[in-house]
Amino acid sequence: MKKTLALVATLPLVLSLAACGGSEDGAAADGKISVAASFYPFAYAAQQVGGDLVDVDNLTAPGVEPHDLELKPKQVASVQDADLVVFEEHFQAAVDEAVDQADRSDDDTLDVASVVQLKPTQAGAEEEHEGEDHAEEDDHDHGDEDPHTWLDPQNMIAIAKALETKLAAVDPDNAQTYAANTTAFVNRLASLDKDFQSGLATCRTRTIVTSHAAFQYLAARYDLTQVPIAGIDPSNEPSPSQLADITQLVKDQGITTIFTEELVSPAIADTIAKETGATTATLDPIEGLSENTADEDYVSLMLKNLDTLEKANSCS
Repeated sequence: MKKTLALVATLPLVLSLAACGGSEDGAAADGKISVAASFYPFAYAAQQVGGDLVDVDNLTAPGVEPHDLELKPKQVASVQDADLVVFEEHFQAAVDEAVDQADRSDDDTLDVASVVQLKPTQAGAEEEHEGEDHAEEDDHDHGDEDPHTWLDPQNMIAIAKALETKLAAVDPDNAQTYAANTTAFVNRLASLDKDFQSGLATCRTRTIVTSHAAFQYLAARYDLTQVPIAGIDPSNEPSPSQLADITQLVKDQGITTIFTEELVSPAIADTIAKETGATTATLDPIEGLSENTADEDYVSLMLKNLDTLEKANSCS
C-alpha cells in the first residue's frame, strides 16, 4: 500500500513532465498510432488489429507477474501520451491510477471490462475453507470480479472488435485496414475456439486443479470445473488442512495432473502431486511471456494449453 501511495504522490510531476516532452497528438515518433497496453494479451490483440500502423507499448515486461506491476516514470508517461490506452480496470492498480491521473477520456481508452462480461471471483482453497480476510487480495485491487477474461477466445474476439472501433476513431483514414486486420484475427480466434470445443468435447474427467484461480473463463466456456489452490492472487497459500482437502479431492476424482504456471512457484502443486501420485504440467494463464515462451504468442500458447488439457483429462 505504501508503494501505491508513493506512486500516486509522484504521478502529477511525472505526468506534467510527460505532457511537456510528449510528441504532438500523442502519436509515435515514426508517425504510427501509439498504443499503451497494460499487459501481454491486450498488447498482442492491439498489435494484431493495428498491424504495421501501430506502435504498441506493453507496460508489463516479460517475466513480470502482472498482478504485481509497478510503473516506472517512463511508463506513466506512455499512459499520458499514447493515442490509445488498453487496460482492464481493477486488475492492475498502478495502471488504473496512471489512467485516472492522466485524465483520459472514454474516446482514447479501452477498458476491457466494459466490453466483456466479467464473472465473480472464484475463491481458492484459502478463502473457501476458512473465509479468511481478503485484505491481501484487496491490495491488488481485483474487487469481486475475475479479471482473466482473455482465456476465453470468444472474449478475445469481443476485445478485438472493440479495438477496431477505437483505432478507427483515432485514425479514420486507415479504418479499412483495421477492419481487414480484425477480420483475419477474429478468424484465427474462431478457429481456436472450435479446436477447444472439439478437443475437450469428451474427457474422462472435467475437473482441473490449478495453481490459482486464473482459468474460470476457459473452464466455463468448455464445460470444465476449476479447483484453484490459490484465489485470484497467486501468492496466497492454503493451510495444511486445506491442502489435505485438495489432496483428498484429487484422490477421490482420480485426477492425474496438477497444473502449475510459468510465473508462479510450483511448490504447492508439487506437494499435492507427490502426495497423490499425480504429475504436474504447465497450464499457462498467458498473463505474460517468459524466457521459455519468448517465441510463442497468444494463439500458440492457447493451443499448448489445449494439448495439455487433452492429455491430462484423457480427452478424445
